[in-house]
Amino acid sequence: MSQLEVTDTNVTADPHDGTVAYVPPLERTAGQPEPIAAHGGMSYMAFDHDGDAGTAVALDDALAEIASGESQRLTEMIEKAPPGPIKTKWGIAFRSYDECVAYIRQSNSLKAPPGGVALPLPYTVYERPSYSVVPSNAIWRDPARAETAAILRTNERGGNRRRDLYFPQVLRDARRIGEYYPGLSPESPECMDKLGLSLAHLESKCTNIYDSAEVERVYYPEIEKLLLEFFPDATDALVYNHDVFDKDYQGDRTEDQDGKNPGVNANYANLVHNDLNDNSGRVRCRELLTKNLRNFGRQQHYTEEEADAKMSRRFMSINLAKPIETVEQFPFVLCAWPSFADQPYITNYRIYDDRVGETTRFTYRPEHEWYWFPRQTPTEVSMLKCYDSVTDGSVSRWSFHTACIDPNVPLNAPCRKNVVVRSYVFF
Repeated sequence: MSQLEVTDTNVTADPHDGTVAYVPPLERTAGQPEPIAAHGGMSYMAFDHDGDAGTAVALDDALAEIASGESQRLTEMIEKAPPGPIKTKWGIAFRSYDECVAYIRQSNSLKAPPGGVALPLPYTVYERPSYSVVPSNAIWRDPARAETAAILRTNERGGNRRRDLYFPQVLRDARRIGEYYPGLSPESPECMDKLGLSLAHLESKCTNIYDSAEVERVYYPEIEKLLLEFFPDATDALVYNHDVFDKDYQGDRTEDQDGKNPGVNANYANLVHNDLNDNSGRVRCRELLTKNLRNFGRQQHYTEEEADAKMSRRFMSINLAKPIETVEQFPFVLCAWPSFADQPYITNYRIYDDRVGETTRFTYRPEHEWYWFPRQTPTEVSMLKCYDSVTDGSVSRWSFHTACIDPNVPLNAPCRKNVVVRSYVFF
C-alpha cells in the first residue's frame, strides 16, 4: 500500500471529525535515501482500525519478522563466529567490548584528538525493520493470547543486543567544537542547527530527581524557560516526560505511567539510536497536542485545526540531559548530523496498546563524528535533537546517541546519575 493509496482511502472523510487517524506524510530530508522500514516507511497510523493506531497490524508484522528467521540466522552467525575481529561490510567489528579495546590499543590508525578518546561503540548489524513489544502491552497478561506472547517473549529475550557488534570509534570533546568548526560555539542555537547537538547551563532548584512530582513541578518549567531563552525565535516549549538514570540507586525503581512516575533506570542505552524519525516526530507531537497521550507536563487543549496550524510552522524535538553530580562512568555521547545526513536509518517499532512508536538505528561508519562532554557537571545540560520538521537540508534533522564505557575511568567508578527530559520546541 502506498502513501497515495492511503490518502485516497481517507479522502472522503472529514479529517477533523475524530473518526480518521492522523497519518503523517513521510517527509524525508532532501537527498536522504529511503529508510529501512516496513511498508515503505509509512506510519502504522495508516492501518488504524477502530482507533488502535495500527497496533494490530504491527503485531502481525512483528510475528512475521520472527517467522522469517532472518534475525535468528544473524544471531547464530554472530554467536558462532570465532573469537577476534569479525569482518563486516562496514569494517572490522567485535563481539566483545574487551576485544575491541585491545584492537584499538594496538592500532596505529585510530588516534583521538586532545580531549577525545578512542573506544568501542555498539552498532546494529541488522539491516531490517525490528519490533519490540513494550512491557505495558496487555498481550503479556492476556490468557487468550498466551501462545503469541510466548513467541514474542522469546524474541524479546533474544533481543536486539545480540545483533549488535562493537566498532572502534573516536569521541571528540564537544566543548571544543569551535576548533573543528571555526566560529561555531557549542552553546548556541546555530550549533544545534548545524550538528544536532549543543550545550546549555542551568542552576536548577529541583533538589530530588527521584521525586517525579518535584521534577514535573520544578524542573519542567525550568527547562521550558531554558529552551525559550536558548532559541530566541521560539514561541512555545513543552516538556512532556522524563527519565532518571542511576545504576546504583537503592530505592524503589518502580515505573508508574498512570501516576506520571517513570521510575529509575538501572541500565543505560548502550546502543547507537535516535528516539524519533520522520513519522514519529510528527505523530508524537500530534498525540501530545490533541490527546495529551502520556504527557507528564502541562496539559494541552488543541483542536485538530489548531494542531494543524501549530505544526504547519517549524517545530523540533529536543532531549536534554543534566547530571546531579559530575559524570564519571557511562557518559552520554552524541553524533553530529553532517556525518550521517545521507545515511538511511533503520526503523525500530515499539508496540504499545494504543500507539506504535518509531525509533531509529544506524549501521557503523568510520566517518561518524562523535562528541561527548568529558566529566559533565551538574550545571551543564547536554542537548540533542531528535526531530526537526524542516526537511530542505538547511538544518540538522536529528542526532543519534548512545551511552559508553569511558576507558579513561575505572569501570567501578560512580555511574552517571542524571535526569533526561523530552521536549518539543515550536517556532
